[in-house]
Amino acid sequence: MKKPETPPSMEEIQREVLKTERFSAMLEAAPGLLGEGKYLHWDKLRRYKPPGDFTHHEWWFALKLGRMSHYKTIPLQDVWGDPFQYLMTDPIPERLHNIDLSAGGKIQMPEQITNPDMRDRYYVGSLIEEAITSSQLEGAVSTRKVAKEMIRSGRSPRDTSERMILNNFRTMRQIGKLKGKPLTPDLVLEIHRQITDQTLDDPASAGRFRRTDENVVVDDMYGEVYHNPPPAEQLDQRVAAMCDFANGKTPDGFVHPVIRSIILHFWLAYDHPFVDGNGRTARALFYWSMLRHGFWLFEFISISQMLLKAPAKYGRAFLYTETDDNDLTYFILYHLEVIRRAIEGLHKYLKRKAQQLQAVERELRGVSVLNHRQRALVSHALRHPTHRYTIASHRLSHNVVYQTARSDLLDLSDRGLVHQGKIGRTLYFTPVKDLEKVLAGLS
Repeated sequence: MKKPETPPSMEEIQREVLKTERFSAMLEAAPGLLGEGKYLHWDKLRRYKPPGDFTHHEWWFALKLGRMSHYKTIPLQDVWGDPFQYLMTDPIPERLHNIDLSAGGKIQMPEQITNPDMRDRYYVGSLIEEAITSSQLEGAVSTRKVAKEMIRSGRSPRDTSERMILNNFRTMRQIGKLKGKPLTPDLVLEIHRQITDQTLDDPASAGRFRRTDENVVVDDMYGEVYHNPPPAEQLDQRVAAMCDFANGKTPDGFVHPVIRSIILHFWLAYDHPFVDGNGRTARALFYWSMLRHGFWLFEFISISQMLLKAPAKYGRAFLYTETDDNDLTYFILYHLEVIRRAIEGLHKYLKRKAQQLQAVERELRGVSVLNHRQRALVSHALRHPTHRYTIASHRLSHNVVYQTARSDLLDLSDRGLVHQGKIGRTLYFTPVKDLEKVLAGLS
């Protein structure tokens, strides 16, 4: 990823403009120089043709004057002590309104999804997706198929990549339980410990802040440094300030909960308090904050899936903020677009699953002797005739106790819908041949 060009200084442009005696004319024209509604960074603006007879420097100067008068500052400061800030520009208010309506209120979903008996199945599936893609963003190389098989079967990870994914899955499940607790430095450390357990070069680095003798930077494979985080001796104070912000103690004015969650994501990533695992921890804190503020739909949304599709844009959103007077608006706009696409993708997925569920109901019409979990397994078996099911995988998929999962599978075996087998001490079940005909007999 190429570093964006740093904007020219306002003082330099002002001196330049004053020499040309165009300062007054430029200020009068400033309202019309807003870049067609786009929130442009200098790196992009310099590639556009300026309006009228203005130069790129004059255009940028006018834009910055307009922005600076409306900035809202937050307690996060950069390494030089300058505050971070953001602007409530369009389309941010509209995006926030849509998230309020679609992720925190009562959404019209297919009955099959809102049914409490079915909800857990989709919940587990979304956690698996987020665990996989968040780990892949940090370099995990396991495929979705293999990772899903590991989690659902309950087998132990075979390598570091699988361990990263399993850690993420377990942590994300824990985040749902932690949403009622305030964020503290100890909780941040515990989340990091869970995420990085047995994945770091130095196992003792899990669950602790980096030390002064540990030089941590954000760079690429060629050694180009993109970010130098604050010194380690400041971390205790900075993380405490981050927790105050996350808990709503600062600042004095109102910060929309979604904006607060996005900034929390950025804050942890900027401070980079750990030797490794900062990105995964930052995204986990974003989820904690969204769930804490009542945006329950985020139990079913994977933002990492969207980030993974264009990781360079993810990184560029950080760099735009750092290179332009700590302007968080770039990161907020990017993150809101990611959220919009994730919610849109979820609704498409739910619509597709609803259609599949309707097809299953038609296939299994009349098979009243099977419960909803058994019907889901049979439906899956019809499309995957060689799949192997275990009590552990069935239990995890439906979030039920061991005995319930065991009874479901043994009942299916008694009815001739699956075969039983053993590998070591593990009991497994596979669909019988001509499952459709057997189902027809049950009908």
